Amino acid sequence: MEAGDDVRENVKKYYGSRLDTSADLQTSAASCTLSCKPVPKSVTEALKLVHPEVTKRFFGCGLPFPSKLQDCKVLDLGSGSGRDCYAFSKLVGQNGRVTGLDMTEQLITASRQYLEYHQQKFGYKEPNVAFVQGYMEKLGDAGIQSGSIDIILSNCVICLCPDKRAVLQEAYNVLKEGGELYYSDMYASKVVPEHMKHDAVLWGEGMGGALFWKDLISLAHSVGFSTPLLVSGTQIVVHNDELKAKAGDISYASGTYRMFKLPKGSVKSGASVVYRGTVPDCPDQLDFDSSHCFKRDAAVVVDAEMAAVLQTSRFSTDFDFQMLDETQTSCGQSEPQYCHLNPFLLANKLGSSVKQCSKASQ
Repeated sequence: MEAGDDVRENVKKYYGSRLDTSADLQTSAASCTLSCKPVPKSVTEALKLVHPEVTKRFFGCGLPFPSKLQDCKVLDLGSGSGRDCYAFSKLVGQNGRVTGLDMTEQLITASRQYLEYHQQKFGYKEPNVAFVQGYMEKLGDAGIQSGSIDIILSNCVICLCPDKRAVLQEAYNVLKEGGELYYSDMYASKVVPEHMKHDAVLWGEGMGGALFWKDLISLAHSVGFSTPLLVSGTQIVVHNDELKAKAGDISYASGTYRMFKLPKGSVKSGASVVYRGTVPDCPDQLDFDSSHCFKRDAAVVVDAEMAAVLQTSRFSTDFDFQMLDETQTSCGQSEPQYCHLNPFLLANKLGSSVKQCSKASQ
């Protein structure tokens, strides 16, 4: 693979100069915003308030909008045009804070042009959004302090970075304990061969740098994160015949995952948890991910790691907990099974595939 600096320069050119709108992409990635659950009304309303020019240059591949963002300090990795940042600005409220980080100067400059527009649109006394130029692998150099962020969000940009372990490690470092990384990205059905990583267009489209989905699990564990939880999955369609031929038998999917920075020693035992119905937009049911659905006032048994996630995160006040001993939660398996984290299986189960879109096959 090319040196990291060369890859970054190619990506900057691809997204800063070559692509004018999301319609210029050669896959359906930017149309992959289907979710296995209804999008909360607050999110759809926030997205509608974003300036049309900002939305036009959106290149994401999902909807990384977790619940309960009010007053949170949010970091958006690879903020691009600023679409998600401005939507987050509305969702976190005046007392929240959103920082958008991108390495492309043109996109940072363009994003900043709409700060006053959205401040006035949301009725804020002052902007709660800032855009900084920097690299995901070097958050400290961009002024992001360790242990300072509640939630890190990202939308289809980690696949463009050659050193994904460094990205996850930096994300882990700047999160507070109990904080989470919630992001959408492009994943491959198998390990992408080395020769595809040298193709500038394949890399710019996310195809050359897409991670084999199963490798995300070991990568997350290696830097300290909890096991990733799969929120949604959508098949990605490659429109360009030349790129499709280069990809061969590799398929692609958009997957949205969430993972948490758990305090040391917090994973102790499973629990019976009861959702109180207190998360905004989720009075009757909280769809935490594709495997965990919590109905109000209904007891659900969760494993030790999930119990720790709920107890140590911003959701701790939304549940009642009854801790269980190991014999009550053990499934008798020595090896964890991760089929439920496969975005391709989830997409097939839900029929989530973008079969038609406005992008031309060039």
